[in-house]
Amino acid sequence: MAAILRTAYGEILAELGKENKKFVVFVADTGSGTGAGAFIKKFPERSFNFGIAEQNMFSAAAGFSTVGIMPFVNTYGVFATCRVADQVRNSICYPKFNVKIVASHVGIDAGSDGASHQSVEDLAIMRAIPNIIVLVPADVVELESMLRFLLKYKGPAYMRTSRTEAIPVNKQSYKYQLGKVPVLENGSDVTIIATGVMVFRAIKAGKILEKEGISAEIINCSTLKPLDGETIVNSARKTGCVVTVEDHNIINGMGSAVSELLAKKCPTVTEFIGIKDHFGESGDIDELYIKYGMSEKHIVEAAKRVIQKKENTHEQA
Repeated sequence: MAAILRTAYGEILAELGKENKKFVVFVADTGSGTGAGAFIKKFPERSFNFGIAEQNMFSAAAGFSTVGIMPFVNTYGVFATCRVADQVRNSICYPKFNVKIVASHVGIDAGSDGASHQSVEDLAIMRAIPNIIVLVPADVVELESMLRFLLKYKGPAYMRTSRTEAIPVNKQSYKYQLGKVPVLENGSDVTIIATGVMVFRAIKAGKILEKEGISAEIINCSTLKPLDGETIVNSARKTGCVVTVEDHNIINGMGSAVSELLAKKCPTVTEFIGIKDHFGESGDIDELYIKYGMSEKHIVEAAKRVIQKKENTHEQA
């Protein structure tokens, strides 16, 4: 069943709060917007609102972690990265403190909130900071499994949620493993690697390609750091061409991480679906995905292009 990840996040966290009393929730006047309000309502004594003072909130999170309390710090993507990069780097990641950062309103999935709140650079910032893991769930099943993992994981973590509905892509039996990405559909002609809210669009594109006789392997890249090199390289070797799909700037995002890996291990014809190094704008989300070349149609076209490039390369060889 489709669900809005930020809403599901708060509900799941509230349930986990009954099982684990060693974590608290921080917000910066964003309890409603991030979904954390469900936890706040159930556990007000374990919830802290710092107001519009994100740098202070992240510094306090570092402090809480030194006495054995794990903070889940919640705010919008732009504030969880750009505004607090110094605190994340020096106060949390350098000493490897046990702080979990959960960001909503990421990419143009933030829709009508516009460019100021559409974080198109958060993954780039976080994957460049040492000692932090970067997670992007594609649906509620994966989100819950990730949260259970994070409660046991010791160290800094960054996780994206989403504002719009996430269509189920994983089986109910799915269990998240750090650095292990699931192959959702097996294929032989092209590999499509997607992350977050773009995974179900990649699956839709795969079905369109299947009707045209093209076999697409679909990978849900739910861990950007550490990256699952084995699964990605094996798939690239099998299909010979790759399309990456993300709701993020194509510079230093998931596509960059994949291409860095392939450049070292398995040079592969690759195309990138994502935000082409510009800010977003306010608008209907589906219309924005079309305008910015990120719809299922664009994924299909990119897949056909890389297949053609692969075939041209083989002919020249």
